Amino acid sequence: MDLSTLVEKVKKHPDFEKAGMILCHNGVVRATSRDGRPVSEVTVRVDRTRLGAILAEIKAMPGIVEVLAHVNEGTLKVGEDVMYVVVAGDFRENVFDAMIAAVNRIKADVTSKTEK
Repeated sequence: MDLSTLVEKVKKHPDFEKAGMILCHNGVVRATSRDGRPVSEVTVRVDRTRLGAILAEIKAMPGIVEVLAHVNEGTLKVGEDVMYVVVAGDFRENVFDAMIAAVNRIKADVTSKTEK
């Protein structure tokens, strides 16, 4: 799965004509942790059931047409893609709010990471 595939899928949504914006997030493995320690790889685990529930909640936010996400599971090296999120909606205020909520909730409630 890649970001362009998710965007194309969003554009095929039956209510896409209501969208005025598509916002994309592409999270990658950083070479340092939040506290500055060096990182060579990250092992990512995903709760796919929880991911589906969160995406359904985000889709119910005002003005949101579609929300799709893909999280790469397993051991990833620095620079590799961890997570894609695509949000389509009517106005930028609604889309930005939905994207922030989606990314924060996925990181907090769906993924677990171990850095090396």
